[in-house]
Amino acid sequence: MSDTKKFLLPDLGEGLPDATIVEWYVKEGDVIRLDDNLVSMETAKAVVDVPSPVSGTVVKLAGAAGDVIVTGTMLAEFRIDASMPQRAEGQDTGHHHGGGHASHGPGTQDPAPDDRVVASSEGGAIEATDAPQPAQDAHAGARSDSGTVVGAMQSSDAVRSEQASAIGGVKAMPAVRAMARKLGIDIARVRATGADGVVTMNDVKNAGANPAALLPSPSGRGVGGEGRSHDALHRTSNPSPQPLSRGERGSDTRPPMSQSGKPMRTQPPGVAASGQPEQLKGVRRNMARVMSDAHSKVVPTTLVDDADLHAWIGKQDITARLVRAIVAACREVPALNAWFDGDALTRTLHPHVDIGIAVDTDDGLFVPALRNADMLDAAGIRGAIQRLRAQVGDRSIPAAELAGYTISLSNFGMFAGRYATPVVVPPCVAIVGAGKLSHDVVAVMGAIEVHRRMPISLTFDHRACTGGEAARFLRALLDDLALPN
Repeated sequence: MSDTKKFLLPDLGEGLPDATIVEWYVKEGDVIRLDDNLVSMETAKAVVDVPSPVSGTVVKLAGAAGDVIVTGTMLAEFRIDASMPQRAEGQDTGHHHGGGHASHGPGTQDPAPDDRVVASSEGGAIEATDAPQPAQDAHAGARSDSGTVVGAMQSSDAVRSEQASAIGGVKAMPAVRAMARKLGIDIARVRATGADGVVTMNDVKNAGANPAALLPSPSGRGVGGEGRSHDALHRTSNPSPQPLSRGERGSDTRPPMSQSGKPMRTQPPGVAASGQPEQLKGVRRNMARVMSDAHSKVVPTTLVDDADLHAWIGKQDITARLVRAIVAACREVPALNAWFDGDALTRTLHPHVDIGIAVDTDDGLFVPALRNADMLDAAGIRGAIQRLRAQVGDRSIPAAELAGYTISLSNFGMFAGRYATPVVVPPCVAIVGAGKLSHDVVAVMGAIEVHRRMPISLTFDHRACTGGEAARFLRALLDDLALPN
């Protein structure tokens, strides 16, 4: 009787409990060799090529493209071929289950060249075996925030050169694929000018500016050119039901119900279907998880007031002024420029000010860190923010830029809204929200005047700072915003 092996989804090095299937490189019945790429998996910030742990025949695959697989559950099952190369017992594969992480100490093997994480959000390859900091570092106040998209998530800050991944026969970096999807371009139709046939960012942008230059459309591809899904590989043997016409569907049609009473999908994962439950993926999935975690841990309290901008001279950069005001308030009341460990009941006050700037995208919320805001002038602040927003837009921002901020800013007023209760994401203890500017009637020396004002919301973790500290912080912030320039 031949030996079979169930391969469980390993921890892909980011501390997340699950990952989404992007593309299978094999199908059931195929023969695969040890360390050949088995599947491409997507986490909140990266696309990871997972190698095969054995040599043999693929007996079963756990899901199709778009399915979410929980870490530690079966990903694939193999029938081992003893005549082919196999990994010795105990040999490290570079991936780990649960919270275990390999360390780079004496006697530790370096990961194989193929065990690299190709970052889709930060534009660099991240080593999957970075060890967490020893627990004793926390007692020295050296706890580092491994926040990434909207908050704390275990991730390596080691960024290497980005590697182009071949998906569906098209070689391109994840950031380039993201740009193609953003522009609505089939990347398979883009003429590649990079080395070894790699589609570059300029190739995609040029195709967006000149659609006539696109290559003829290959069969079996949709927008973004991400190749055939696992569902498509079996379309001939397992045909999908054809969607109903508008007349057959009718306006009152509801998704069918399973035997358990839950709505079922009627379209394959790659097809957008209105009114059907969809798994959250990537950045948006991590945002949901981080927000839920913050809600369960933080004791939030919000103070609101209005900044009077009547004294401003000429045109001012609102975001730069907000950053400057936050820096001034942090100097006045350092208690809000801090991290708090609710388990150890320790507080870390920071001598520098790194401000997390909330950036809204179609994929979810990113919070890049504006480093050393207390050292920058207005031009430096403006340039740094523009750089961070551009990197978020094309998904080239390094992981290190999404971690370690000491206080946050959400300038939601550029869209709408006056006051809010922004979410404080541990280990930070405060976030400033700026609402939509308005012209208000105010009383001045017994008369009335119309002043330009900005609603300000300050949400803080009441475990880490007092109401008096928060009120003094808000007062210092308002005073700085009231200055002429």
